[in-house]
Amino acid sequence: MSIPSPQADGLCLQFPENLGQRQNLPFEEALNFLSKGYQAAHNVPFQWRYIDKPPEGQIALLFLTSQFPNDGIRYQEQEVVYSMNAGGRELEVVEAKSGFIPGSQDQSAWRVRRRYRLIRGGHPSLVLVHYTRQSPTPIIPALLDRPVRVYPLRPVTEPPVYVLGDKQGQKVFAQGSGMPPGPPGPGFAHPAQAALLNQNRAFEQLDRRHEREREKERAHQRNISAPGRHVDDQSDDEVDQISTRALALARYKRNHELMEEVFRQAAFGDKADTTPQKSPYSIFNKEDLERRTAQLQADIERLQQKSEERKPQQQEISTDSIDTSMERST
Repeated sequence: MSIPSPQADGLCLQFPENLGQRQNLPFEEALNFLSKGYQAAHNVPFQWRYIDKPPEGQIALLFLTSQFPNDGIRYQEQEVVYSMNAGGRELEVVEAKSGFIPGSQDQSAWRVRRRYRLIRGGHPSLVLVHYTRQSPTPIIPALLDRPVRVYPLRPVTEPPVYVLGDKQGQKVFAQGSGMPPGPPGPGFAHPAQAALLNQNRAFEQLDRRHEREREKERAHQRNISAPGRHVDDQSDDEVDQISTRALALARYKRNHELMEEVFRQAAFGDKADTTPQKSPYSIFNKEDLERRTAQLQADIERLQQKSEERKPQQQEISTDSIDTSMERST
């Protein structure tokens, strides 16, 4: 089932919870938001809302099937797009700078919008947007009072929609009213999904209880052979009443969280030191080597000169020896 496209006046499908405000949003935290949002989007219907004049630090998770909606901010610079590798996933970042709200109290263009999405290793329609600030720049006078959208914005009557999973495209109405549910609380837990979250917590408790029972059983096996010692096994048979499916779901969720921690550490953890190793010749002083080389060269030249000076004397001595030897022989 297809998902309807955002409306021309700026309506878009948004994750219903308030994700809070942050001055800075590191890339690893953006990846964490996208990962958790992807999991929650299978069970939580997204709501049709406007993004209009968001405050500094605002974070929102959107499901977009077309271009980014009008957010009531005019940007004086073109968007810049770049991507980065994140442990086998590819994160795309689109940055718009020098933004301001026309006709407002903005005296300079200081607003920045960054939006993130996984173009490999995630769902490309899930977009995380973060509004922050930059060093202020002057506003172009011709744009100062030129509106960027038409006000007032029309009321929102569209019901929430599931964007992923088996229910993708299904609309959700409040019981007996035909209208969307009321505003949710903070975090990634929607009131309509409270039962599911409680069930997950129950699975975790059952899994921990099962681990405790197994530890008791192992302790009982270790001590059963000890003479004169009685081990009172106070464990009940609650574990026998736990379904295999419940245990499997609890283990699956726990293992998934452990794997996420492993891959996150592999992608963003401490990297190996890339500082180049020192040269093996760094223990030598170049100036000292040059000085010693010059001294040795001077010593060699001096010895060669002495050798040349001694050659005539050696030849005379050799001639005298030959003459003396001849005289003796005669």
